[in-house]
Amino acid sequence: MDAVPRLARVVADRIGAGALNGRTVADLARDLGVSERHLRRAVEHELGVSPLDLAQTHRLLLAKRLLADTSLSVTRVAYASGFQSLRRFNATFHEQYRMAPSAVRRAARASVGEKAPLAENAPLQLSLSYRAPFAWDALLAFLRRDAIDGVEIVDGRLYGRTIHVAGCSGFLVVDDAAVQPAGFLADMPAHKSSALARRRAHTHMNYLNVVVSQSLVPVLMPLLARLRQFFDLDVEPTVIDSHLAQGGLAPLVAKLPGVRLPGAIDGFDGALRVLLRGRAPAGRGISSRDPARRVAWALGEPLETGISALTRLAPSAARVADAGSARLVALGIPRRRANAAVAVARLVADGTLRLEPGSDVVTTRRALTEITGVGDQVATTILMRALHWPDALSITDRALQRAAGVSSARDLRALGERWRPWRAYAAMHLWLTGDAR
Repeated sequence: MDAVPRLARVVADRIGAGALNGRTVADLARDLGVSERHLRRAVEHELGVSPLDLAQTHRLLLAKRLLADTSLSVTRVAYASGFQSLRRFNATFHEQYRMAPSAVRRAARASVGEKAPLAENAPLQLSLSYRAPFAWDALLAFLRRDAIDGVEIVDGRLYGRTIHVAGCSGFLVVDDAAVQPAGFLADMPAHKSSALARRRAHTHMNYLNVVVSQSLVPVLMPLLARLRQFFDLDVEPTVIDSHLAQGGLAPLVAKLPGVRLPGAIDGFDGALRVLLRGRAPAGRGISSRDPARRVAWALGEPLETGISALTRLAPSAARVADAGSARLVALGIPRRRANAAVAVARLVADGTLRLEPGSDVVTTRRALTEITGVGDQVATTILMRALHWPDALSITDRALQRAAGVSSARDLRALGERWRPWRAYAAMHLWLTGDAR
C-alpha cells in the first residue's frame, strides 16, 4: 500500500474525529510519527485541501446538522462542533453559508415544525447514514455474544452501552430504522424512551437512529466518528460482497448480504475482552462466569444512566495497569491471561501502544505478539476490532477452519488468498455460519 495515500486517509479520519479541535497540525503530525511538512503535503496532494481547511469543513457540517436536527442552543452547538469560541463560530459560519446560525435553525423549524427545547438531561437524537445492504441482525448477534453485563446490552434489535470519551461519560442507544421500542428501555423516564420513537418516525431506512445522553454532547465529533467505525458504516458492502462471492463464499453472501465488521468503541476495551476470554466472542457476555464481566464490575467505574441494564463503564487501561496482575488473578483470571492483559494495559496507558484505526498493523502486531500469552489468534482478533483491519484473518482459528471446510492453518491461508483484501469480512461470514450450525 502506498504510504502517502494511507497517511492521507489516516489524517482525514483523525481530523474527522476532532484531532485538530484545540490542537495544532504539528500535534497531529507528532502523534502519527511524521513531520508536519510531510503531513501537510500528503493531505493537500490526495485531498486537495489543507488539514486546517478539512477540519473547518467537518466542524461546519456538524454544526449545520445540529442546528437543523436538534434544539441545542447555538452556544452548545458551537462547542460540540469543535469551535473554541462562540465568536469564531458565528463569524466562520456566516462566512461559509452567508447566514447566521440562528437562520438555519429558523429555516429547519419552519420546514418540520417547532422543536421544543431539550428538557434537562433529555438525550440528544441523531441519525447515522449507511450504504445498503446492512446485515444489522447479524451484527447484533455478534455484539450480543461480546456484550459485558452492565456495560452494554443487546435487547431485541436495540444496542445500548455506556461510554467514556475525552473526559465525558454517558450512554447511547442505537437501533435500525424499523425497530420498535422495547426491552431495556422500558425502565427509562418517558422523555428518554420516547426519543427513539420520535426519531424513527422521521428517519430514512438507510440510517441508524442514535440516542445520546446530554453528558456526551461536548464530545459529539469524536463520538460520532467512533460510532461510524464501530458499526462499519462507511464501507461499500456491495463491493465486498461481490468480491467474496467470487472468492467462493457466494452461498454465505447470499444468505447474509451486507455483513459488517464490528469495530471497538475503545481500542483497549476491545483488546481487554479478547485477552481475558482468549478468543472471539463465545456467548459468555451475560454470564457471571464471564471473566470480562468480573473485571469490569471490579475495576470499571459505576455510572448512573437511568437504564437498569447500563450501570458501569468499561475499565480503562490506566485502571487495569494500576490494579496489576495479582488483582486480576484474585478475580479468577488465569495468571497467563492476567499478565498479558496488564502488560497491554501498561503499554496503552503510557502511550507506547495505540490501539486505534490508522495505527500500523505490522508494528502493532509485533508489539502484541512480543507479550507472553498473546498468540496469533488473540493478536489478529485485536487488530480486527481495535484497528478495524479489514484483512485480518487468524489462520490458526480452529472454528474458522471448520467453518471453511479445511483442516489446517496452511489450507486456510491458501483459501484466504482468494478473499484479500477483505479477509476479515470472510471471517465474519464463517463465524456467523459456524455459530448457526
